[in-house]
Amino acid sequence: MAKDVKPTRKNLMQIEDRIELSERGHDTLEKKRDGLIMEFMDILDQAQDVREDLDDSYERAQRAINMARAMEGDVAVRGAASALKEHPELTTQSKNIMGVVVPQIESSKVRKSLDERGYGVMGTSARIDEAAEAYEDLLENIILAAEVETAMKKMLEEIETTKRRVNALEFKLLPDLYDNQEYIEQKLEEQEREEIFRMKKIKAKKEEEEDAVAAAEAEEEPEPVTADD
Repeated sequence: MAKDVKPTRKNLMQIEDRIELSERGHDTLEKKRDGLIMEFMDILDQAQDVREDLDDSYERAQRAINMARAMEGDVAVRGAASALKEHPELTTQSKNIMGVVVPQIESSKVRKSLDERGYGVMGTSARIDEAAEAYEDLLENIILAAEVETAMKKMLEEIETTKRRVNALEFKLLPDLYDNQEYIEQKLEEQEREEIFRMKKIKAKKEEEEDAVAAAEAEEEPEPVTADD
């Protein structure tokens, strides 16, 4: 790349400006990358907790529904499930984490009281109530897991993008700029040395010419006449 750059002081100044700008950008991106990694680690810890809660709530829901089926029968369980009138509602918003927009999911009508579930309390047993409550808890954990997993994915994508930019500056752009800077500086130093050498030769030649002229003028001067002559 350096051989394509003309070794001029103007280009050297431009490259020095680009180096300064690139170094500042590199430092900024490094700080952003490190900050994103810290945020990601926090979200990762949260995601691990959410996954554990999700696994636990799924197992509880499975046990509860199996118990309800065993005690009440599939027909009663399906009837209680189909009696639900108000279904859960989800709304999505967004929040900014170090420049990364991640979703924030708000839910409503997930947990319900006995009279809001739609099935008759007198015609069902506590097993169906326990199964309904277990699945409400499972749904809340699913919603939370979706929010956290999506945020984690977006953060990871941004970290990878930032790392690529840092590496591009650190291992490609800046080394090329440093090479160009060194190349131009060397060429300018060579030109300066050549110019100094040329000026010295010109000066020496001029002095030789002046000495020759002085010598010629001295030879042409007449000898002084004495009284004896």
